[in-house]
Amino acid sequence: MIINKKDLTERFMRYVQIDTQSDPNSQLFPSTEKQKNLSKLLAQELQTMGYEDAADDTYGYVYATIPANTGKADVPVICFCSHVDTAPDCSGTGVKPLLHRRYAGGSIILPDDPTQVLHPDTHPYLRQKMGSDIITASGNTLLGADDKAGVSIIMELASFLAVNPQIKHGKIRILFTPDEEVGRGTAKIDMAKLGAGIGYTLDGGEAGSLEDETFSADGAGIIVHGIIAHPGYAKDTLVNAIKIVSAIADALPKKEWSPETTEARQGFVHPVAISGIAEKARIDFILRDFTTEGLANHHIKLKALAEEVVARYPGARMEYFPQEQYRNMKEVLDKNPEITAYAAEAIQRSGLTVKKESIRGGTDGSRLSYMGLPCPNIFTGMQGIHSKQEWVAVDDMAKAVETLVHLAMIWEEKSQ
Repeated sequence: MIINKKDLTERFMRYVQIDTQSDPNSQLFPSTEKQKNLSKLLAQELQTMGYEDAADDTYGYVYATIPANTGKADVPVICFCSHVDTAPDCSGTGVKPLLHRRYAGGSIILPDDPTQVLHPDTHPYLRQKMGSDIITASGNTLLGADDKAGVSIIMELASFLAVNPQIKHGKIRILFTPDEEVGRGTAKIDMAKLGAGIGYTLDGGEAGSLEDETFSADGAGIIVHGIIAHPGYAKDTLVNAIKIVSAIADALPKKEWSPETTEARQGFVHPVAISGIAEKARIDFILRDFTTEGLANHHIKLKALAEEVVARYPGARMEYFPQEQYRNMKEVLDKNPEITAYAAEAIQRSGLTVKKESIRGGTDGSRLSYMGLPCPNIFTGMQGIHSKQEWVAVDDMAKAVETLVHLAMIWEEKSQ
């Protein structure tokens, strides 16, 4: 199977130059209007390929159909999904993608900021990419491989199937989403319109990786009510809520239970914001664990810790607000094991070794799985995401396209 790497490279480098950064502080949907610029382009390009129903909607979603070309009636409709937005963590404005042909090893110095250096010591996966074409940004911005690599892979799949009708497959739905990076990627999806029963997100890392498990995730807000008084006459009266929420943050364990001290399947509790005034202040957390039971235990422990701190300040009181965010998609995927198994087989058919991994985070697939679309995550090759040192190997993206072709074929082959 020959994937056109030249077209894939040009497609990716074109997409990353479109600023689609999302904004967690925006109350709009999508959170930034500029995300629609890429959505509109993708819909137009799909129409040019011959997919007549391709369209972007008012929310920035793109829906399109690759029609079935098999005589089998019971091939399930599968959906391939990626997100158009890039992370708020690093600028996405003025991205200048650079193609480093046939990487020969050693350092890659990014020219617009020579302090930004990719080296195998800090990016060990580079050692596996000797001889491969590497794409980076220029040093002042992120690249946007997360997730324009996924977008490019799905678009190249659509192009490949359009000119290779001999490859038999069922109906395929394409879905591109906005606002994944700010946790709202599935908020406005029309599931009836999508009309798929099985999904795969293209939002993973190293070639061969297949992720069928994410964190389960909650938020928690703690509001502390103090007692306000004029600071000039506050002796034995003032109870400062800012100091109390600061004490709660300081009381968190220093060597465990935090993102900076955990790995693999360990969960954590992470303070993300403090706001307020002396009379009333708030501290917000994200809580993560791979099991719902573990997540519940984090709530119990955090609330107890906060209550102990507040009790040291007579007259103060607190409120605790848990908020469900998303759940581990493995709880759904384990009920549909063939979905992940077929993806693993497709990766193997493309000549790669399957690397089953757990995501210490979430994807659109986390929520989609609980919205009736079981949805593991397939590799794209993206590395160093959300940073100025983000990069991707063209070979990895091409292997992902090949994997999707095999996956569509497998679902057709195994149907009656």
